[in-house]
Amino acid sequence: MPFEHLSPVLADALAARGYEALTPVQLQVTEAEAKGRDLLVSAQTGSGKTVAFGLAMADELIEDGRLPFATSPLALIVAPTRELALQVSRELGWLYARAGARIATCVGGMDASKERRALNQGVQIVVGTPGRLRDHLERGALDLAALRVAVLDEADEMLDMGFRDDLEEILDATPETRRTLLFSATIPKPIVQLAKRYQRDALRISTVGEDRGHGDIAYQAVTVAPADIEGAVVNLLRLHDAETAMLFCATRDNVRRLHASLVERGFAAVALSGEHSQNERNQALQALRDRRAKVCVATDVAARGIDLPTLSLVIHVEIPRDAEALQHRSGRTGRAGKKGTAVIIVPYPRRRRVDGMLRGARINAEWMDAPTAADVRQKDQERLIEKLLAPVEHEPEDLALAQRLMAERTPEDIAASLVRAHRALMPPPEDLLDNGPRGRDATGRPERGERFERPERGGDRREGFEDAVWFRLNIGRHQNADPRWILPLLCRRGHVSKNEIGAIRIGPKETMFNIPRAIADRFAEAVVRTANQDGEDDSGVAITPAPDGPTWPPRRDKGSGDRAPRSTLGRAPGGERSGPRGPRGPAGPGGNERYKPKPYGQRSPRRPAK
Repeated sequence: MPFEHLSPVLADALAARGYEALTPVQLQVTEAEAKGRDLLVSAQTGSGKTVAFGLAMADELIEDGRLPFATSPLALIVAPTRELALQVSRELGWLYARAGARIATCVGGMDASKERRALNQGVQIVVGTPGRLRDHLERGALDLAALRVAVLDEADEMLDMGFRDDLEEILDATPETRRTLLFSATIPKPIVQLAKRYQRDALRISTVGEDRGHGDIAYQAVTVAPADIEGAVVNLLRLHDAETAMLFCATRDNVRRLHASLVERGFAAVALSGEHSQNERNQALQALRDRRAKVCVATDVAARGIDLPTLSLVIHVEIPRDAEALQHRSGRTGRAGKKGTAVIIVPYPRRRRVDGMLRGARINAEWMDAPTAADVRQKDQERLIEKLLAPVEHEPEDLALAQRLMAERTPEDIAASLVRAHRALMPPPEDLLDNGPRGRDATGRPERGERFERPERGGDRREGFEDAVWFRLNIGRHQNADPRWILPLLCRRGHVSKNEIGAIRIGPKETMFNIPRAIADRFAEAVVRTANQDGEDDSGVAITPAPDGPTWPPRRDKGSGDRAPRSTLGRAPGGERSGPRGPRGPAGPGGNERYKPKPYGQRSPRRPAK
């Protein structure tokens, strides 16, 4: 019997649930070495941690096959989010059902008075979020004097969310004789410090292998132009056609915007973020479980604790803040031995950062270009042919209808109508502005010949650009800068057309371009409005004035790529003077008025006092 070392009531519950064997983390926490000891456990998301700590605390709770009557809780489980706490409560409910356990759930967004009544009636196990548990503790509704086991689930996430003070107040109210179990996907330094303070001789258990990435998850890094991110999301959803997909954004505003865009395109999508009530979140999750929705757009925190068995695709629409966040997000798929796919959408300027993040997480991702509309249509054809050629038993009514159609139309007409009807059910794919560099060298980097062509020494000779103003981008060849995606970005940020953008000169770490002086002020104001507080857009690209213009050829800066090139004041784009030099300040008679850009929130360095 695979569960002979467990309590009979728990073994029966596992067998009835369909368990044939324990997962590695469940097996290690129930071994003889772990019994009665504090545990510091790191295990991958989806590895069965909830059942693991349910089994680990059984020795302190079960007496003669049942949980004893208690006027105050014997076990306390703290989780970072409502969804995770509710999921833990459901899992412990079936695991301890045969032992007669009474479980109370205390989470934000629920009726606090009902929770207090449940606590007063006597429960053995309490599951809750830090804020609500602290509130009940301070009001005297939660008595932890008789607590035997305290469990912190997803402890690293709780510290990241700022719950340290709440956790410390809750743990300080428990007896020193309690047993403390810390479960987390990662064990950063703050978790180690918390363990030293509240645990005694803790047993360290780790089921995370040398390859920190989930073995059941295939990672893909898709490079796109910053203006193509939303189109790439649409094409990825259409290409994979996952039964359930989850899209991660960094803010609730971006969740709202992307969700509205997908619904408008025809996707069955729901949204999860901090602005949604508990009732709305429950309805969204139920729609995903009932297959009424296939796509969930969420923030990191809102997706905590969500367990969807059919989730097979995770798309990081915005790059995670670090390797741990990448793993937590991706861990929503590839659970319980099932295969999953995690796709990171990488704007060209952010490729180096993502490359370093993947190396730090020891994740081997496949780098590829975003799928085109042609790729999606080809995949649609393959799926349709496979579906139609699959063996199936037809009903007599269907055969009669088929014979009627054959009598009135040719087989080609019927097949074409069937294909058209099938295609009409799906959102159309997007035509991307750019699909990445056309060639790469032996190291996998984009070929420089595809990136930059030396202009003639006369600069941009088009009509209207004889008098132009130069601007600078904080990206260059090292960040895979390419005119094919820089041009759409400038049009979007500056609210201009591509015909109003002059020469584009790409250097190693910066890019220079010019705009006709007549529209330079309007372009500069639009750039400020479309930037964030740091003067950048969502992909980290900053546009700043460059009144000195570029030098040619571009020199290799020893320091930052944002430093201005050698001064060429008073020179036209090709290098010739545009008029005779006057005294200091604006150009003299016959010269052009120098463009004085508006400040971009960055102060000029002060001159040292003489």
